Amino acid sequence: MSSSTSSAPRPDPKPLVTHLYTADPSAHVFNNKIYIYPSHDRETDIAFNDNGDQYDMTDYHVFSMDAIDGPVTDSGVVLSAADVPWVSKQMWAPDAATKNGKYYLFFPARDHEGIFRIGVAVSDSPMGPFAPEKSYIPGSYSIDPAVFVDTDDSAYLYFGGIWGGQLQCWERADGSASASADPQMNGLVFNKSKSGPQEPSGAGVPALCPRVGQLSDDMLTFVSPPRELQILAPETGEPLAADDHERRFFEAAWMHKYKGKYYFSYSTGDSHYLVYATGDSPWGPFTYQGRILEPVLGWTTHHSIVEFQGKWYLFYHDCELSKGVDHLRSVKVREIVYDEEDKIHLA
Repeated sequence: MSSSTSSAPRPDPKPLVTHLYTADPSAHVFNNKIYIYPSHDRETDIAFNDNGDQYDMTDYHVFSMDAIDGPVTDSGVVLSAADVPWVSKQMWAPDAATKNGKYYLFFPARDHEGIFRIGVAVSDSPMGPFAPEKSYIPGSYSIDPAVFVDTDDSAYLYFGGIWGGQLQCWERADGSASASADPQMNGLVFNKSKSGPQEPSGAGVPALCPRVGQLSDDMLTFVSPPRELQILAPETGEPLAADDHERRFFEAAWMHKYKGKYYFSYSTGDSHYLVYATGDSPWGPFTYQGRILEPVLGWTTHHSIVEFQGKWYLFYHDCELSKGVDHLRSVKVREIVYDEEDKIHLA
């Protein structure tokens, strides 16, 4: 399918959900229906800051649609922070997957030491409710889990976010007595002094990249410790630079497959683009290809991409419904198409 060449402005779609604020939509097709797993924004008096404390979410709803332009059904609360013993606060962007006849909700939250971890909850229905495991996934850290189940039934968890997402806080142990000996952490320890809006910088310094780990058959643990995923510059074949703010990874990992090729998409964060890279393996490396979406109203950009009834759709959020209040966002959807070179464009 070819993309449109018209330069006329596209009409801005309306929010899919208007009775509450929703963000970070992870959309999937289960049983010939669309299910959306978003985070749930709520009113707060916490001032905007680069740690993201204003995003003070405490529970999840699931939404379903029989048609892309049809009514949206709200499941009600399917999981809340009070249900999860290890969670202290901030249940941020989730994702979901199905395997072995079960449905799995993956979610990040701060543990009781203030460190972001990733948990999983299980249900017999895509609409929940979801019963959480007693602890987070061993070896998990940071935010924005995205689960991809490949055609061979292998499952992968992509995750990570810098600044408030804490990815920059994890570093190699120096061998001291205080260093973690946990084999699940692959030699990483948490450096609290790096919390906040920090990331690598300087000429020739590679950007921080997301993590990927293969999940066990029961979807509850990693097969081996997660590893860094490489995103390469097309002009050099080298990893994207940390100072390349218009292309480097910030948060919001997503994976989908088209014509046998793997499409890894993500947010560039402070430059406010949704972009993507492609590769021949779910492990990468991935080569940067271009932008999917320009900046929207509001600071964050977070998305998912799904095929439904022969067409492809981009789910994302903006702050139109709240008239620009950054932490009160609303889910939207737009069609996307692939051109003759299999590059992504808005329809």
